[in-house]
Amino acid sequence: MTSLRFTIPFLWISMLPLLAADSSSTNWTPLFNGRDLSGWVNVNCAPNTFSVRDEMIISTGVPTGVMRTDRQYENFELELEYRHMKTGGNAGLFVWSDPITSPGVPFARSIEVQILDGQNTDNYTSHGDVFAIHGATFKPLHPHPGGWMRCLPSERRAKPAGEWNHYRVTCSNGVVRLSVNGKEVSGGSDAKPRKGYICLESEGSECHFRNLRIREWPSTNPQPGDIAPLAQGFQPLYTGIDLHGWKLDPNHIGHWKTNDWILAYDGESTATNKFLQSEKEYGDFVLIADWRLTRKPQRRELPVVRPDGTFLTDNRGVRMMGSPSIDAGNSAIYLRGDLAAQVAIWCWTVGSGGISGYFTDTNQPPTIRKATTPRVRADLRAGEWNRFEITLRGDRVTVVLNGNTVVQNAQLPGIRKRGPIGLGSHGDPIEFANLFVKEL
Repeated sequence: MTSLRFTIPFLWISMLPLLAADSSSTNWTPLFNGRDLSGWVNVNCAPNTFSVRDEMIISTGVPTGVMRTDRQYENFELELEYRHMKTGGNAGLFVWSDPITSPGVPFARSIEVQILDGQNTDNYTSHGDVFAIHGATFKPLHPHPGGWMRCLPSERRAKPAGEWNHYRVTCSNGVVRLSVNGKEVSGGSDAKPRKGYICLESEGSECHFRNLRIREWPSTNPQPGDIAPLAQGFQPLYTGIDLHGWKLDPNHIGHWKTNDWILAYDGESTATNKFLQSEKEYGDFVLIADWRLTRKPQRRELPVVRPDGTFLTDNRGVRMMGSPSIDAGNSAIYLRGDLAAQVAIWCWTVGSGGISGYFTDTNQPPTIRKATTPRVRADLRAGEWNRFEITLRGDRVTVVLNGNTVVQNAQLPGIRKRGPIGLGSHGDPIEFANLFVKEL
């Protein structure tokens, strides 16, 4: 296939100050010690996805996900070698990354330096593409033929599966550029974020990494909005390959299924307790959980809940139904294993995120019912991924849905002090992903 050819400037103006200060006093530092994964953090993979053998980092490629550095980097030069062990293999290097994955995807917001084998089209190559993913932005050095925020390499220099390739990546003041096997081929500028974590990607096939090293350059004082969030100690609750850490009732088998980075439920378990519970019990915690309802949407009338948690009824006290709405199912996340403390996932007009076992309980005081009712409907369209951030301290809960606070510091009288986290369904299929917990 004919190589793509572009003209690459010898120096980029925005990098001149730092390149001039490419100080010999700044020594290279290993990013990998050759013995273990000290300095690296598993974000959303299985414990054995990344391992060490013969002074190499071995990625199984399963599940799809990332491992990141334990600290952020801003301006630096990085070198590594990689080899794919399978033709058509896929992996990646992320720079300036967020600490956890973005909603509904197994990767974090970042600038990706592609590590791919034998897959070349007009829109992407296996020879060192650089591109922005999942909310990151940058300006490609060469305009992409499809207008994407992706820089295709000026020359195709990567060796095929089984052979080692060398990458040198320089990142400075929002400018990133990549050299493949000794020659610069791609990059971009005006990146956002321009300070964050470095990640290695697992994506479907075995890949080896070795000789990872870095040297840092002085800060150029990025604005707060140009810096990735700091890691907050979240731990993955799902391995992507099995249900380790979850209690699996025999009647759940075949109904709760691992599907790479997605945990899927078909809604048909015959277990008495149909929700999937964590083996560990939690007291105070923050839970991040992505979910989407997967039942075929139907137009039907659904109950109407007022802002105070009461139902709209007729003069006989019978619940009235609202105008036909798109309904794709009904599910919940249970807090501390308490059936009353279920964070609703449904298509009712009141929206998801309310504590339905409380606001539907007529024995609860009006103040409790109102506080546990969603303030706003923040659900995305049926079938799309949504993200919960649920904070539980003592008997107080706050629920953020897709960046909107729908329940704030609501009291849950009588909730257990400790208990498992439960993923549930009321007979409908649902998928979960990006399950992270931080104990408080």
